[in-house]
Amino acid sequence: MSLEAFVSYLRLEKKYSTHTVNAYQRDICEFLQFCETVLELQDFKEVNYPIVRNWIVHLVQKGISNRSVNRKISALKAFYRFQQKIGSVASMPFSNHQALKVEKNLQVPFSEKEMLAVLDKIEYSNDFEGIRDKLIVELLYATGIRRAELTHLKLAEYDAINHTLKVLGKRNKERILPLISNVSMAVRDYIIAREKLTTIVDPEYLLLTKSGTKIYETLVYRVINKYLSKVSPKVKKSPHILRHTFATHLLNRGADLNAVKELLGHSSLASTQVYTHNSIAKLKEVHLTAHPRNKEQ
Repeated sequence: MSLEAFVSYLRLEKKYSTHTVNAYQRDICEFLQFCETVLELQDFKEVNYPIVRNWIVHLVQKGISNRSVNRKISALKAFYRFQQKIGSVASMPFSNHQALKVEKNLQVPFSEKEMLAVLDKIEYSNDFEGIRDKLIVELLYATGIRRAELTHLKLAEYDAINHTLKVLGKRNKERILPLISNVSMAVRDYIIAREKLTTIVDPEYLLLTKSGTKIYETLVYRVINKYLSKVSPKVKKSPHILRHTFATHLLNRGADLNAVKELLGHSSLASTQVYTHNSIAKLKEVHLTAHPRNKEQ
Protein backbone atom coordinates (compact mmCIF):
# COMPACT_ATOMS: atom_id res chain seq x y z
CA MET A 1 0.00 0.00 0.00
CA SER A 2 2.85 2.38 0.83
CA LEU A 3 4.42 1.77 -2.59
CA GLU A 4 1.10 2.42 -4.29
CA ALA A 5 0.74 5.69 -2.38
CA PHE A 6 4.28 6.69 -3.39
CA VAL A 7 3.59 5.92 -7.07
CA SER A 8 0.42 8.03 -6.92
CA TYR A 9 2.42 10.83 -5.29
CA LEU A 10 5.00 10.77 -8.11
CA ARG A 11 2.34 10.72 -10.79
CA LEU A 12 -0.20 13.18 -9.39
CA GLU A 13 1.79 15.59 -7.20
CA LYS A 14 5.29 15.49 -8.66
CA LYS A 15 3.84 15.03 -12.17
CA TYR A 16 6.68 12.75 -13.25
CA SER A 17 6.47 11.12 -16.65
CA THR A 18 5.16 7.56 -16.96
CA HIS A 19 8.66 6.41 -17.90
CA THR A 20 10.17 7.93 -14.72
CA VAL A 21 7.42 6.59 -12.46
CA ASN A 22 7.84 3.09 -13.89
CA ALA A 23 11.61 3.25 -13.38
CA TYR A 24 11.19 4.32 -9.73
CA GLN A 25 8.64 1.59 -9.10
CA ARG A 26 10.83 -1.06 -10.72
CA ASP A 27 13.90 -0.09 -8.67
CA ILE A 28 11.99 -0.06 -5.38
CA CYS A 29 10.31 -3.40 -6.08
CA GLU A 30 13.72 -4.87 -6.89
CA PHE A 31 15.09 -3.68 -3.55
CA LEU A 32 12.10 -4.92 -1.54
CA GLN A 33 12.32 -8.30 -3.28
CA PHE A 34 16.02 -8.50 -2.40
CA CYS A 35 15.20 -7.76 1.26
CA GLU A 36 12.53 -10.46 1.30
CA THR A 37 14.27 -13.26 -0.60
CA VAL A 38 17.91 -12.74 0.40
CA LEU A 39 17.64 -11.21 3.87
CA GLU A 40 14.20 -12.56 4.84
CA LEU A 41 13.11 -9.04 5.74
CA GLN A 42 9.52 -8.26 4.80
CA ASP A 43 8.94 -4.88 6.46
CA PHE A 44 10.58 -1.94 4.64
CA LYS A 45 10.36 0.06 7.89
CA GLU A 46 13.10 -2.12 9.39
CA VAL A 47 15.61 -1.29 6.66
CA ASN A 48 18.87 0.26 7.87
CA TYR A 49 22.00 1.38 6.08
CA PRO A 50 23.92 -1.95 6.41
CA ILE A 51 21.03 -3.56 4.52
CA VAL A 52 21.32 -0.91 1.83
CA ARG A 53 25.07 -1.56 1.67
CA ASN A 54 24.37 -5.28 1.18
CA TRP A 55 22.12 -4.46 -1.75
CA ILE A 56 24.74 -2.17 -3.30
CA VAL A 57 27.36 -4.93 -3.04
CA HIS A 58 24.85 -7.36 -4.57
CA LEU A 59 24.24 -5.02 -7.52
CA VAL A 60 27.94 -4.37 -8.12
CA GLN A 61 28.69 -8.11 -8.05
CA LYS A 62 25.98 -8.58 -10.69
CA GLY A 63 27.89 -6.16 -12.93
CA ILE A 64 25.48 -3.23 -12.56
CA SER A 65 27.28 0.02 -13.37
CA ASN A 66 27.92 2.63 -10.69
CA ARG A 67 25.72 5.07 -12.58
CA SER A 68 22.79 2.63 -12.52
CA VAL A 69 23.38 1.83 -8.83
CA ASN A 70 23.27 5.56 -8.02
CA ARG A 71 20.01 5.86 -9.94
CA LYS A 72 18.46 3.01 -7.97
CA ILE A 73 19.60 4.56 -4.69
CA SER A 74 18.05 7.88 -5.74
CA ALA A 75 14.74 6.09 -6.25
CA LEU A 76 15.02 4.52 -2.79
CA LYS A 77 15.88 7.85 -1.21
CA ALA A 78 12.77 9.41 -2.75
CA PHE A 79 10.67 6.49 -1.50
CA TYR A 80 11.95 6.79 2.07
CA ARG A 81 11.66 10.59 2.07
CA PHE A 82 8.01 10.11 1.16
CA GLN A 83 7.55 7.54 3.92
CA GLN A 84 9.16 9.94 6.40
CA LYS A 85 6.87 12.72 5.16
CA ILE A 86 3.70 10.67 5.80
CA GLY A 87 5.02 9.34 9.11
CA SER A 88 5.59 5.70 8.14
CA VAL A 89 9.28 5.75 9.10
CA ALA A 90 11.07 7.80 11.71
CA SER A 91 14.47 8.15 10.06
CA MET A 92 16.21 7.79 6.72
CA PRO A 93 18.48 4.73 6.27
CA PHE A 94 20.66 6.72 3.85
CA SER A 95 22.07 9.46 6.06
CA ASN A 96 25.68 8.27 5.69
CA HIS A 97 25.52 7.18 2.07
CA GLN A 98 27.83 8.67 -0.53
CA ALA A 99 27.15 8.16 -4.23
CA LEU A 100 29.45 5.78 -6.07
CA LYS A 101 32.00 7.44 -8.31
CA VAL A 102 31.18 7.46 -12.01
CA GLU A 103 33.17 8.52 -15.03
CA LYS A 104 31.87 11.62 -16.71
CA ASN A 105 30.08 10.66 -19.90
CA LEU A 106 31.18 13.30 -22.38
CA GLN A 107 28.46 14.09 -24.90
CA VAL A 108 30.09 15.03 -28.19
CA PRO A 109 27.82 17.32 -30.20
CA PHE A 110 27.56 17.33 -33.96
CA SER A 111 29.49 20.08 -35.71
CA GLU A 112 27.78 22.90 -37.57
CA LYS A 113 29.16 21.39 -40.78
CA GLU A 114 27.53 18.03 -40.00
CA MET A 115 24.19 19.67 -39.23
CA LEU A 116 24.24 21.73 -42.41
CA ALA A 117 25.04 18.56 -44.34
CA VAL A 118 22.18 16.53 -42.84
CA LEU A 119 19.68 19.32 -43.44
CA ASP A 120 20.82 20.73 -46.79
CA LYS A 121 22.97 18.20 -48.63
CA ILE A 122 21.46 14.75 -48.27
CA GLU A 123 18.23 13.78 -50.00
CA TYR A 124 15.00 12.97 -48.21
CA SER A 125 12.25 11.21 -50.13
CA ASN A 126 9.35 13.36 -51.34
CA ASP A 127 6.73 11.11 -49.77
CA PHE A 128 5.06 11.66 -46.40
CA GLU A 129 7.71 9.82 -44.40
CA GLY A 130 10.60 11.71 -46.03
CA ILE A 131 8.96 15.08 -45.34
CA ARG A 132 8.19 14.05 -41.76
CA ASP A 133 11.68 12.68 -41.12
CA LYS A 134 13.33 15.90 -42.23
CA LEU A 135 10.98 17.89 -40.01
CA ILE A 136 11.94 15.70 -37.04
CA VAL A 137 15.62 16.52 -37.60
CA GLU A 138 14.82 20.21 -38.16
CA LEU A 139 12.72 20.53 -35.00
CA LEU A 140 15.16 18.75 -32.72
CA TYR A 141 18.07 20.87 -33.91
CA ALA A 142 16.17 24.17 -34.16
CA THR A 143 14.44 23.98 -30.77
CA GLY A 144 16.45 21.59 -28.58
CA ILE A 145 13.27 19.86 -27.41
CA ARG A 146 13.41 16.46 -25.76
CA ARG A 147 12.42 13.33 -27.66
CA ALA A 148 9.35 12.80 -25.43
CA GLU A 149 8.30 16.42 -25.94
CA LEU A 150 8.57 15.97 -29.71
CA THR A 151 6.36 12.89 -29.78
CA HIS A 152 3.68 14.68 -27.75
CA LEU A 153 3.51 17.87 -29.81
CA LYS A 154 -0.09 18.80 -30.63
CA LEU A 155 -1.17 20.17 -33.99
CA ALA A 156 -2.93 23.07 -32.27
CA GLU A 157 0.30 24.06 -30.50
CA TYR A 158 1.89 25.23 -33.75
CA ASP A 159 1.23 28.95 -34.35
CA ALA A 160 1.74 29.59 -38.07
CA ILE A 161 1.19 33.34 -37.70
CA ASN A 162 3.71 33.99 -34.94
CA HIS A 163 6.03 31.12 -35.91
CA THR A 164 6.05 29.56 -32.45
CA LEU A 165 5.56 26.14 -30.94
CA LYS A 166 4.07 25.43 -27.51
CA VAL A 167 5.87 22.58 -25.77
CA LEU A 168 4.71 20.64 -22.73
CA GLY A 169 7.84 19.75 -20.79
CA LYS A 170 8.67 17.88 -17.60
CA ARG A 171 6.18 18.22 -14.75
CA ASN A 172 3.66 19.70 -17.21
CA LYS A 173 5.58 22.96 -17.56
CA GLU A 174 4.73 24.79 -20.77
CA ARG A 175 7.12 26.94 -22.78
CA ILE A 176 6.80 28.79 -26.07
CA LEU A 177 9.62 28.25 -28.55
CA PRO A 178 10.31 30.51 -31.54
CA LEU A 179 10.77 28.87 -34.94
CA ILE A 180 13.13 30.24 -37.57
CA SER A 181 11.50 30.78 -40.96
CA ASN A 182 12.83 27.67 -42.74
CA VAL A 183 11.66 25.44 -39.89
CA SER A 184 8.24 27.06 -39.94
CA MET A 185 8.12 26.41 -43.68
CA ALA A 186 9.06 22.78 -43.07
CA VAL A 187 6.16 22.47 -40.61
CA ARG A 188 3.82 23.99 -43.19
CA ASP A 189 4.99 21.57 -45.91
CA TYR A 190 4.60 18.65 -43.54
CA ILE A 191 1.04 19.66 -42.57
CA ILE A 192 0.11 19.75 -46.28
CA ALA A 193 1.49 16.20 -46.67
CA ARG A 194 -0.22 15.14 -43.44
CA GLU A 195 -3.61 16.24 -44.73
CA LYS A 196 -3.25 13.80 -47.64
CA LEU A 197 -3.07 10.75 -45.35
CA THR A 198 -6.00 8.43 -46.01
CA THR A 199 -6.36 7.57 -42.31
CA ILE A 200 -5.60 9.69 -39.25
CA VAL A 201 -6.06 7.85 -35.97
CA ASP A 202 -4.58 10.53 -33.67
CA PRO A 203 -5.65 13.85 -35.26
CA GLU A 204 -4.66 16.00 -32.27
CA TYR A 205 -0.96 15.16 -32.58
CA LEU A 206 1.36 16.99 -34.96
CA LEU A 207 3.77 14.21 -35.94
CA LEU A 208 2.27 10.97 -37.19
CA THR A 209 3.30 7.67 -38.68
CA LYS A 210 2.14 6.89 -42.23
CA SER A 211 -0.67 4.88 -40.59
CA GLY A 212 -1.95 8.06 -38.95
CA THR A 213 -0.96 7.22 -35.38
CA LYS A 214 1.19 9.36 -33.07
CA ILE A 215 4.90 8.83 -33.56
CA TYR A 216 6.79 7.01 -30.80
CA GLU A 217 10.22 7.52 -29.24
CA THR A 218 11.90 4.52 -30.89
CA LEU A 219 10.89 5.84 -34.31
CA VAL A 220 12.48 9.22 -33.52
CA TYR A 221 15.71 7.52 -32.47
CA ARG A 222 15.79 5.48 -35.71
CA VAL A 223 15.23 8.59 -37.82
CA ILE A 224 18.08 10.50 -36.17
CA ASN A 225 20.45 7.56 -36.34
CA LYS A 226 19.60 6.89 -39.99
CA TYR A 227 20.20 10.38 -41.34
CA LEU A 228 23.05 11.49 -39.09
CA SER A 229 24.92 8.28 -39.98
CA LYS A 230 25.12 9.59 -43.53
CA VAL A 231 27.10 12.68 -42.53
CA SER A 232 28.81 11.89 -39.21
CA PRO A 233 31.30 9.21 -38.09
CA LYS A 234 30.40 9.78 -34.42
CA VAL A 235 29.48 6.62 -32.55
CA LYS A 236 26.59 8.11 -30.60
CA LYS A 237 23.84 9.58 -32.73
CA SER A 238 20.64 10.19 -30.78
CA PRO A 239 17.92 12.81 -30.23
CA HIS A 240 19.62 13.81 -26.98
CA ILE A 241 22.86 14.54 -28.84
CA LEU A 242 20.86 16.90 -31.07
CA ARG A 243 19.56 18.66 -27.94
CA HIS A 244 23.15 18.93 -26.78
CA THR A 245 24.19 20.20 -30.21
CA PHE A 246 21.46 22.86 -30.18
CA ALA A 247 22.65 24.24 -26.83
CA THR A 248 26.34 24.06 -27.72
CA HIS A 249 25.94 25.87 -31.04
CA LEU A 250 23.90 28.65 -29.44
CA LEU A 251 26.47 29.12 -26.67
CA ASN A 252 29.36 29.03 -29.15
CA ARG A 253 27.73 31.92 -31.01
CA GLY A 254 27.34 34.02 -27.89
CA ALA A 255 23.84 33.16 -26.66
CA ASP A 256 23.07 34.07 -23.04
CA LEU A 257 23.15 31.03 -20.73
CA ASN A 258 19.87 32.01 -19.08
CA ALA A 259 18.17 32.28 -22.47
CA VAL A 260 19.40 28.80 -23.41
CA LYS A 261 18.11 27.55 -20.04
CA GLU A 262 14.62 28.84 -20.86
CA LEU A 263 14.69 27.35 -24.37
CA LEU A 264 15.71 23.95 -23.03
CA GLY A 265 13.06 24.03 -20.30
CA HIS A 266 15.52 23.51 -17.46
CA SER A 267 14.37 24.32 -13.94
CA SER A 268 17.86 25.34 -12.79
CA LEU A 269 20.90 26.91 -14.38
CA ALA A 270 23.05 24.03 -13.15
CA SER A 271 21.31 21.69 -15.59
CA THR A 272 22.18 24.00 -18.48
CA GLN A 273 25.80 24.43 -17.47
CA VAL A 274 26.63 20.85 -18.45
CA TYR A 275 26.35 22.03 -22.06
CA THR A 276 29.00 24.72 -21.68
CA HIS A 277 32.19 22.65 -21.83
CA ASN A 278 32.29 22.81 -25.61
CA SER A 279 31.64 26.55 -25.70
CA ILE A 280 34.43 27.05 -23.17
CA ALA A 281 36.73 25.10 -25.49
CA LYS A 282 35.68 27.41 -28.30
CA LEU A 283 36.39 30.46 -26.15
CA LYS A 284 39.85 29.12 -25.34
CA GLU A 285 40.52 28.65 -29.03
CA VAL A 286 39.45 32.23 -29.81
CA HIS A 287 41.47 33.54 -26.86
CA LEU A 288 44.66 31.77 -27.96
CA THR A 289 44.24 32.94 -31.54
CA ALA A 290 43.45 36.57 -30.78
CA HIS A 291 45.36 37.47 -27.63
CA PRO A 292 48.43 39.65 -28.36
CA ARG A 293 50.46 37.90 -25.66
CA ASN A 294 50.19 34.54 -27.39
CA LYS A 295 53.65 33.94 -28.88
CA GLU A 296 52.56 30.95 -30.98
CA GLN A 297 50.54 33.08 -33.42
